[in-house]
Amino acid sequence: MTKEMEASLENLDEIAEKIAELLPDNAVIFLRGDLAAGKTTLVKALARAKGCGEAVTSPTFSIQQVYDDGFYHYDLYQCPNEKFLAMGLLESLEEPGWHLIEWGDEALENYLKAHGFKTVVIEIEPAEDRRRYRITYDA
Repeated sequence: MTKEMEASLENLDEIAEKIAELLPDNAVIFLRGDLAAGKTTLVKALARAKGCGEAVTSPTFSIQQVYDDGFYHYDLYQCPNEKFLAMGLLESLEEPGWHLIEWGDEALENYLKAHGFKTVVIEIEPAEDRRRYRITYDA
């Protein structure tokens, strides 16, 4: 199933709440979009929608950030899938909660699906001063 939404920074929290309603309780959520498309900005808004009380930062150099309330954030920009798996992060994905992955590719998505993980893809596309969000998930 696919849903599309559009938001400016001013109404991002409202849209993040709507997106959060679509997400299963335990899922791996792939965030896709060009550099500076707003992936980390959306992660911060989803953290607020989930009630995560911690300040969310980009895990660009640490690869993974773990927050309260079952909220996990990964940045695989400089981390090939083999390294991700070798670091034991697959086991981390088994923890209950939302696992938001920036720069996760289709090969990793397919691998996780084949191993029984629920996956969601959120594609982000800049549109002037707004962003379009295409959310693909199993109903």
